[in-house]
Amino acid sequence: MSGQSQGKFIVVEGIEGAGKSSAIEVIENFLSTQQISYEKTREPGGTPLAEKLRSLVKEPIDEQVTPECELLLMYASRSQLVANKILPALAQGKWVIGDRHDLSSRAYQGGGREFSDSIIDTIANITLNGFKPDFTLYLDIEPELGLSRAQARGELDRIEQEKIDFFHRVRNKYLQLATADDNIFIVDASQTMEKVHSDITELLSHHFGR
Repeated sequence: MSGQSQGKFIVVEGIEGAGKSSAIEVIENFLSTQQISYEKTREPGGTPLAEKLRSLVKEPIDEQVTPECELLLMYASRSQLVANKILPALAQGKWVIGDRHDLSSRAYQGGGREFSDSIIDTIANITLNGFKPDFTLYLDIEPELGLSRAQARGELDRIEQEKIDFFHRVRNKYLQLATADDNIFIVDASQTMEKVHSDITELLSHHFGR
């Protein structure tokens, strides 16, 4: 990896239909032009065990999934991913692009499921031990627009089928957390795709360009 001794962890966040996949492609193109070696991850998931936990969380099942179970499964999956994939890659000097990370749990389980910050802080401290992304990109979009985009892609998963009020709480929590953290950058995802991608590239160039 040319000119880099330590990897960086870049995370893309947002509700369904915000355009995370295309944003990740923009980041990949940017890192490639900078000749930076990288890996990609997704949450929940990213390792064999974490992918099994993802299916438990996301797929509809004939049983009520309690909010507490959902919260703990998310952090169990994240613990596996950080320990077995993200930290080893960073130690090798690779950069890591994450499709979601801890901010998702704080928005979805904290905002959406209405768990207190103190409960989530306790679980996060145990599982992550202070580990945080170097740069988080939050793609902000009205839930109605985002969900209409997601539905157009195909069948919605268990969480995506929540009522609209749930996603308004998720978005509000995202915005609250993003505006309070200098390492989280908000992009208006309701703009044209070209403008969204331009804004992302500008942010990356400002922070990581050589």
